Amino acid sequence: MAEKVIAVVVTHRRAELLAASLRVLGQQTRPIDHLVVVDNADERVVAEMVDTTAVPSTYIGSRRNLGGAGGFALGMLHALALGADWVWCADDDGRPEGEHVLETLLRCAGDHGLAEVSPVVCNIDDPDTLAFPLRRGVVWRRRRSELFADGSDEELLPGIASLFNGALFSAGALDAVGVPDLRLFMRGDEVEMHRRLVRSGLRFGTCLTTAYLHPDGSAEFRPILGGRMHTQYPDNATKRHFTYRNRGYLLSQPGLRRLLPQEYARFGWYFLVQQRDVAGFREWIRLRRDGRREHFHAP
Repeated sequence: MAEKVIAVVVTHRRAELLAASLRVLGQQTRPIDHLVVVDNADERVVAEMVDTTAVPSTYIGSRRNLGGAGGFALGMLHALALGADWVWCADDDGRPEGEHVLETLLRCAGDHGLAEVSPVVCNIDDPDTLAFPLRRGVVWRRRRSELFADGSDEELLPGIASLFNGALFSAGALDAVGVPDLRLFMRGDEVEMHRRLVRSGLRFGTCLTTAYLHPDGSAEFRPILGGRMHTQYPDNATKRHFTYRNRGYLLSQPGLRRLLPQEYARFGWYFLVQQRDVAGFREWIRLRRDGRREHFHAP
């Protein structure tokens, strides 16, 4: 019997962008079998949009904003309850690069025995540029072509994946690693899922021959030490709250604790040496302490 693929999309007050995402999802050469849309704003316009899609669909309107983490957790569990063999994740402000993305991901997963596979996440305004810088070895890559090491045509980048932006999870992978942690709300939920995938021993990776288009997210990754390293400084206080608090939690977990000395060195250099922002460093210390203590309070 053919495996059942269910797409899960989480949205919050982005109906116009969502429409573009759903349009491409509905045009895949390997059609999705069902669509689940979790609407964190419970908007009628979104419910009506989902109701008119050609794909069999389920609309879940949440009267409480569950964030990206809670939205994907709810959507993934609903997809599993519907009998999904594969769960394909998408955001409302991004979309697959074309109509062959799902077909390519499924083939790549089969060829390499993967429990999870992700496309390359590229800048929606410049698909040759990565939406987020990615480190391969000790070098940060910003161009799609740079992901092919030493001119190799190998299609799989093993053990590294951007989750939720076009990520395809097998049901078995979700059985083994679970769903995103509601407490993280936004920022870091994909890192925490990646941590679980690594520790599970399951095979996963990035398929370099297909892509998911997403708004550029590289601006908040600030270069330090002449670009040899990067640190993260989101553009508003709410994003900084969730980013730094959740990083405090993440780096206290098994598998990530080894990064703690580097974390202090990078952020200490950025705030105290490069920016001379003592107040910003104090805020960073306070927020990461809250995360380490699992004080998941709202901003």
